[in-house]
Amino acid sequence: MAKHFFTSESVTEGHPDKLCDQIADAILDKIIEKDPQAHVACEVTACTGVIHVMGEISTECYVDIPAVVREVVNSVGYDNPACGFDGNTCGVLTSIDMQSPDIAMGVNESYEKKNGATDEADTIGAGDQGMMFGYACDETSEKMPLAISLAHKLSYRLAQVRKDGTLPYLRPDGKTQVTVEYDDDTPIRVEAVVVSAQHDPEIPLSQIRCDLLKEVIQNVIPEKWLDENTKYYVNPTGRFVIGGPVGDSGLTGRKIIVDTYGGYGRHGGGAFSGKDPTKVDRSAAYAARWVARNLVAAGLAKKCEVQLAYAIGVANPVSIRVDSFGTSAYDDEKLANAVKKVFDLRPASIIKTLDLRRPIYRAISNYGQMGRNGMPWEEENRVNELKAALQ
Repeated sequence: MAKHFFTSESVTEGHPDKLCDQIADAILDKIIEKDPQAHVACEVTACTGVIHVMGEISTECYVDIPAVVREVVNSVGYDNPACGFDGNTCGVLTSIDMQSPDIAMGVNESYEKKNGATDEADTIGAGDQGMMFGYACDETSEKMPLAISLAHKLSYRLAQVRKDGTLPYLRPDGKTQVTVEYDDDTPIRVEAVVVSAQHDPEIPLSQIRCDLLKEVIQNVIPEKWLDENTKYYVNPTGRFVIGGPVGDSGLTGRKIIVDTYGGYGRHGGGAFSGKDPTKVDRSAAYAARWVARNLVAAGLAKKCEVQLAYAIGVANPVSIRVDSFGTSAYDDEKLANAVKKVFDLRPASIIKTLDLRRPIYRAISNYGQMGRNGMPWEEENRVNELKAALQ
């Protein structure tokens, strides 16, 4: 039984990259609420005093993009010049064009439809080529790796104690990191916890470390994972006053590992935020997670990775791969064949089945987009069908 360590990180909603993700998804939500068929590919950058929104958007509706930007920035907590960034006074630049007609040709009418297919799910093609990965394991109730699950909960708690006044000296920016020790494939303890939290300048480091250990770390991580050898690093540089877009520029899609599995599962490289569901970077990644979670929930594997691959303008995936890492009683080819029987992974079908043409995206832009119970791609609703497909 080989012992080893695995580490994952998360960030708070005030992290500059996550601020950009939230803005992009808030714009998407506002558009898709009015025009569910809109094509949106929205990117955001942030630096000292300026937010820049850019991308390709084709829609019949009007959205006041600068107003959306300011609302998001203020709601995150950057509403005071003392924090270095203020949503009320920051500059907002927009550089928006229409979706390329060359791309629209394949999205609006798939390769299959052009060649005579009449099935409704063959109507639209994938919005791009590429591969997407989904992952699930039995380490936690939400079928996520333990390290990323704990890191997200720590980041969420950092925001919670700031907003509810428990630790009013905290500012919006922050990062967390958790290292888990494994005995073979079984997590046995937490080796190290890192919490870096932006704070007001007059607060002594000793108070910050004491408060975050009590109100954040010990509040979140169950005692069974902690022992006398667990290491704690709270604001290890000694000071974190300058943060957010002033401390570091922000960019949409730069936290794709935070959004998914904390590095435990592979990633195809495509970001999620600001993209409508015809972009398989987003919708097929959700679908792959849905498939993987159902395989694990069915008891068909202890951990499982699903890869989907698409060609631009083509509805059917060009490949479906399952890797159970030797934890299944079935070989991976049989699992993949069962997936093909049970799941329709054409973009139109994914969008319809997972109900993706609705304004749900800003709400999930923080603390991971996978493992969020209540979202349709987390439902364990194909367990029986998968079992039957393997009989």
